Amino acid sequence: MGAHARSDLALVTMKTHRSPWLDKDLDDLADVARTFFEKECAPHEERWCAQQHVDRGAWTRAGDQGLLCISIPEEYGGGGGSFAHEAVLARQQVHAYAPSLGITLHNAIITHYVNAYGTEAQKQYWLPKMARGEVVTAIAMTEPGTGSDLQGIKTRAVKDGSDYLINGSKTFISNGQLADVVLTVCQTDPDAGAMGFSLIIVETDRPGFSRGRNLRKIGQHGQDTCELSFDDVRVPQTNLLGEAEGQGFIALMQQLPQERLILGVAAVATMEKALEETIRYTKEREAFGKPIISFQNTRFELAECATLTRVAQSFLDDCITQHLAGELDIETAAMQKWWLTEQQNIVVDRCLQLFGGYGYMEEYPISRMFTDSRIQKIYGGTSEIMKEIIGRSL
Repeated sequence: MGAHARSDLALVTMKTHRSPWLDKDLDDLADVARTFFEKECAPHEERWCAQQHVDRGAWTRAGDQGLLCISIPEEYGGGGGSFAHEAVLARQQVHAYAPSLGITLHNAIITHYVNAYGTEAQKQYWLPKMARGEVVTAIAMTEPGTGSDLQGIKTRAVKDGSDYLINGSKTFISNGQLADVVLTVCQTDPDAGAMGFSLIIVETDRPGFSRGRNLRKIGQHGQDTCELSFDDVRVPQTNLLGEAEGQGFIALMQQLPQERLILGVAAVATMEKALEETIRYTKEREAFGKPIISFQNTRFELAECATLTRVAQSFLDDCITQHLAGELDIETAAMQKWWLTEQQNIVVDRCLQLFGGYGYMEEYPISRMFTDSRIQKIYGGTSEIMKEIIGRSL
């Protein structure tokens, strides 16, 4: 390669992608979120991973900064924003290397069940507490043996006077150790098929509710994930989310596209950050007397990863734009969830390879991105379930 070609390469820099749906308000949010995650979360990540959960105070500090319930209406204590605000928040969390606080689950998923299906009294009571970080939330769908088969849920809620008695067990519940409230998917009519499921608000201080062990995972070590047990847990029937039984399965189907979209946001943000860190590393790391980015194989690998990331950014932007307009359908949400999380794992793996042995060391963030990424192809609906949804629509 001639000197002129080498100097041209030196001038090439990775362009910063800017999504077309961003605006000044979202830029300001990004600044606040980045500062919060860098100062209040990132310095504690190693300790949180060791103890397998974040400090409870991290939730109230997030509430103090106005980062909880940012897409919930202001009349309920929220920020009055849109999904775009949630996407910005999720991206900044990834870029700060501070993945342990389960803020995306709380914000973009669980509080929206309450806002969309709760009675006015439920929204007035619960959402302001959630926005302040006084109440940490979890949602309990998965049971031992059910996996993605939500219609196989066995947890029962049986009427007893003016109450429900709930019995059953749940597993793989994110935010489970710290949650004050668990939205619990229960079978309320075993003879009604998909229309026999309901969502019930269960406060975790009720007799009969217990948390199992905090599950040890190959990644996401600072995110509390546990088993939950319900042994004649008595809750008032006013804890039924919404006005009538049997709406749980429909609610889950209506909310899953947003859940899958926020996972796509995290996927692309991880690709961006992995690529950024790998470019930096390959410029600094030398082999045979020169930076390893000067080797053709390194440049070709980075070129392919950069292209995959750019395509992923464009696909994600299109899906977010559709969702903001209320036009994102179930099939497209499944497409982006499947494809983006698959590309996330591909890009992070290839980036780790360029770190060589250092990429396998926990002190390098690329190793954590690698182990944390694997679950993305499983939760929120496995890649196989996503392809089945897509296939059935053809």
